[in-house]
Amino acid sequence: MLTVDDKNYICSLDYAMSIIKGKWKSVIICHLNRSSTRFLELQRQLPGVSQKVLTENLKELEADKIIKKIVFPEVPPRVEYELTETGYKLFEIITLLETWGKEYIKEFKINNSPN
Repeated sequence: MLTVDDKNYICSLDYAMSIIKGKWKSVIICHLNRSSTRFLELQRQLPGVSQKVLTENLKELEADKIIKKIVFPEVPPRVEYELTETGYKLFEIITLLETWGKEYIKEFKINNSPN
């Protein structure tokens, strides 16, 4: 048993998966890998995500030190999000998982789908 921030996890893998759980977090990480991005740009790149859900996901990723929020001292204020060093490391792992998913779909879902 592993306890982090007063929450219990079965193991470190369980904890790691909790950081990227949900529909949007891994996709956000993939988009931020390309470049730092403003909130509305990110929202446009993620059709179907609500403003509330995107805001919550960004706050959670920031709290987990996966992304950082950069506030530029301008009027009106400009805010951008970008991956941290830890976020880039996680992106590499997500990319491996994506590759595995593509291969799995090809092997087990497309070839074995009933016609």
